[in-house]
Amino acid sequence: MTSEPSAPVQAAGVVTFRSGPEVLLVHRPKYDDWSFPKGKLDRGEPAPAAALREVEEETGLRVRLGRPLKSQRYPIRGGEKLVHYWAGRVAEGASDDVAAYVPNAEIDHVVWLPAEAAAKRLTYPRDRALLREALKVRKATTPFVVLRHGESRARSTWHQDDRLRPLLVTGRRQAVTAAGILAAYDVRRVVTSTSARCVQTVTPYADDARVPLEGLDLLTEEGAEKGAVVELANALLERLPERGPTVLCTHRPVLPWVFEALGVRDPKLEKGELLVMHVRKGRIVATERHLPG
Repeated sequence: MTSEPSAPVQAAGVVTFRSGPEVLLVHRPKYDDWSFPKGKLDRGEPAPAAALREVEEETGLRVRLGRPLKSQRYPIRGGEKLVHYWAGRVAEGASDDVAAYVPNAEIDHVVWLPAEAAAKRLTYPRDRALLREALKVRKATTPFVVLRHGESRARSTWHQDDRLRPLLVTGRRQAVTAAGILAAYDVRRVVTSTSARCVQTVTPYADDARVPLEGLDLLTEEGAEKGAVVELANALLERLPERGPTVLCTHRPVLPWVFEALGVRDPKLEKGELLVMHVRKGRIVATERHLPG
């Protein structure tokens, strides 16, 4: 009887750029190799949040994720590793200086190198291929995130105003996990339905990031009208360059109008799920989905 193959070890990392273009590399003394900052996901941690955390732990820099890149899968002792990667940049207002980095047993060198020099310095062919891919999509984009609220009390068990129907414990956990994902894209604007289940879904992030909530009745199931929702979605997209990365949280019946306005096929998000759209010059150039566990 043969045993089932074990699931791959999940990890996440970022190919981080600054002007030049220059690329951020790290050296691991244990393996004597040069690579991009990356590391294993903690239990229950979404890959974008892990990518953000690992870059900060390994380099001291706070980054913002850009477009997703191809994942890497390769053998390791006892199985396989699957590494999810993004192109990225240092977060707005954060320093890109690595001069003060203190070497340790895991990472003893952190350097910015011109792209051509970085390609020569990288140890593994798979990382050189990843750099070539990242260079093609390195230009800055602005994330626009659409979020469906988390798991909430069933309508059949709620006998008050439906707009007051709260999240379940599962939904509150989804909200905390979603906060980590939103942090990875450095969301600066939070627009939400005023219904409790939506407000509770975005509050953990808004509180952590100290970003005010913009509650709108027109995003509730009771108050939504197609024309107004379409107008709002278009306005949010138009103001992205000015207002920065934005999340919009609403309900299943309202979502198709949002996606129609954005020219995106309705992905039929699950409760608590996010669609991240990467926007450049008013055009959506990449999308990715994340479902908090």
